[in-house]
Amino acid sequence: MPIPSQVEKLKALTTVVADTGDVNSIKKFAPQDATTNPSLILKAAILPEYGHIVDEAVAYGEGDLSVTMDKLAVGFGTEITKIVPGYVSTEVDARLSFDTEGTIQKAHDLIKMYDEVGVKKERILIKVAATWEGIQAAKVLEQEGITVNATLIFSIAQAIACAEVGTTLISPFVGRIMDWHKKSKGVEKFAPAEDPGVMSVTAIYNYFKRFNYDTIVMGASFRNTEEICELAGCDRLTISPALLESLSNNTGDLPQKLDAAKAKEMDLDKIEMSESTFRWMLNEDAMATEKLAEGIRGFAKDIVKLEEIVQAKIDAKQKRRKVSHDE
Repeated sequence: MPIPSQVEKLKALTTVVADTGDVNSIKKFAPQDATTNPSLILKAAILPEYGHIVDEAVAYGEGDLSVTMDKLAVGFGTEITKIVPGYVSTEVDARLSFDTEGTIQKAHDLIKMYDEVGVKKERILIKVAATWEGIQAAKVLEQEGITVNATLIFSIAQAIACAEVGTTLISPFVGRIMDWHKKSKGVEKFAPAEDPGVMSVTAIYNYFKRFNYDTIVMGASFRNTEEICELAGCDRLTISPALLESLSNNTGDLPQKLDAAKAKEMDLDKIEMSESTFRWMLNEDAMATEKLAEGIRGFAKDIVKLEEIVQAKIDAKQKRRKVSHDE
């Protein structure tokens, strides 16, 4: 009998999610869920095998760039729903991160597009940045029955605020927290158990279990397999194809590290969350403040790059149509 790989061992403790827009990679690792973001969609959209998804979005948008971009995200998400049995996360435009009403409207547009192709809203997590404005949008969407994945979480203040409004799932980042602390402290690496990103997600997980929040904790943004192994037992972990490949080629031990039953017994202080408390706690956390802003800028930048690619295709199509009409 073959020895199970670390991926198989991890799946026994944690729901494994694929962090990619590459449909072929998702097929290979058979995860429960899949997450996408503008950066991942950009990478996938320039691959020849996904040209048909881009072309279909361009045709659907009829020259409207915003509609075409939404359809592109939904196109990739729809393909992914055919492979994974669980949730697919589709991200709202990062430039709406400080616009509650704009985020709600964009979520409605995305869900409507999914419904048009027969994908029910129960399969989709609308992904929003965990700014105060994004969290208030999540509150409204959840009340409407639209499930939300709050992303770019770097502090427990963001996590608690999300849980308080009933957000279905949060994505606290691991690797980006480690990156900041490595640079800040001038060190090359951390021991896995002392990795600041691992410690942040562990603290969030323990707090949620201690105070009986239903919000799913899904660790994200991993730099190495050691970080993943240190969070075995977390509700969900979203992992890149490269790291899933590495885990699948390793048969080493993978013990459970996070334990809901133990967390319930912990002596933790409950934080009463409000907008002023949220903003103050975030302000006092230099890493979280910097990384949240940087993350939003990074996703917005990749949206602009993707828009340029899509606009060029729209222009080319309209030019062909004009030439055909003139003839």
